[in-house]
Amino acid sequence: MLDTRHHPVLDFLRDRLAGRRQHPGRDAAHMRYPTAISELLGFEIVDVGPGTASVAVEVRAARHGNQQGTVHGGFLVELADAAIGTAHSTLMLPGESFTSIDIRATFLRPVWDDTLTAHARPVHSGRTITHYSCEVVRRDGKAVATVTSTVMTLRGQRAAGR
Repeated sequence: MLDTRHHPVLDFLRDRLAGRRQHPGRDAAHMRYPTAISELLGFEIVDVGPGTASVAVEVRAARHGNQQGTVHGGFLVELADAAIGTAHSTLMLPGESFTSIDIRATFLRPVWDDTLTAHARPVHSGRTITHYSCEVVRRDGKAVATVTSTVMTLRGQRAAGR
């Protein structure tokens, strides 16, 4: 069951998507958005909800490719991880943080040059542990990877400094 209390990160991200906040930072939320890795890789948050998020990126095999000439699987996993992390951050209250426990990917088809979007949603949410599923799709809606991850919410001293 998802927590329905006020969530400042969710509000902050919704404001950014609506164009009401153009600058990055921690001004209204206790987490950094956009993240440094997302800026480096060109990821854009395109949708958020309580416990859900979609993150998109334009990929080019010439830039994001592996030795076979297709987009590298690690890049697909990083995109999914960004969506999962964003989804989980929407549930964080002040004084809380989180960490990934595991991540698993299944690659379904190769990608060359396309727009990819990762859609993350919780499969099961407990007080501390949440299991996520994320589907990475091409512009035409066809799935290229499915990713699952387990995330642990940290509170109190365990969350300090994160």
